[in-house]
Amino acid sequence: MNDFLTFFLLSLFVVMSPGIDTALLTKRTISDGKGDGFKMALGIASGCLVHTVAAAFGLSAILMKSAAAFEIVKYVGAIYLIYLGVTSFVKKKKEADAEMQDGTALKRSAFKQGLFTNVFNPKVAIFFLTFLPQFVTAESQAVGQLVLMGVVYSLLSIGWFFVYVFFINYLRNWLMTPNVQGWMEKATGVVLIGFGLKLAFEKK
Repeated sequence: MNDFLTFFLLSLFVVMSPGIDTALLTKRTISDGKGDGFKMALGIASGCLVHTVAAAFGLSAILMKSAAAFEIVKYVGAIYLIYLGVTSFVKKKKEADAEMQDGTALKRSAFKQGLFTNVFNPKVAIFFLTFLPQFVTAESQAVGQLVLMGVVYSLLSIGWFFVYVFFINYLRNWLMTPNVQGWMEKATGVVLIGFGLKLAFEKK
């Protein structure tokens, strides 16, 4: 790979930049604690691996060449983000009881939320398809290099997200007060809906 340090630093800046992942992690950690925050981080990183494999074997190219495929994935991702945002405004009265009765389901859903949000975001697919190949040096070993870079990127994501979740969890007692939590839920909901609408109306 050409200048691995450059790839490493650029990837780190991309991972640390606020976005959909940050909003989801903030919301989940505040509402359900660092355990679910860590699980969501693993889900997001797993989504990065899915995009890595897709980019390495050329599957993501379909999204750039086929307008129909791009639109389908784009709208699925957009609808899911808007759904997550809208649920921030809907108070589920039986949520606490459901958590007590089936805590494992909620924990599994944290991983799935992170995974599905990442996988169904075509911008992430295009990012991997256009960013990673810039650091490939030998075409005969392109697949192996792309997979390696994707793994490194995913590990960076996990590391940063774990630090972020750990920090947010420190402030959780204050963030869990009714007034602050209500404000944070609404703010996060607006951000997620905004990302969803932006994704839905974005031109290819």
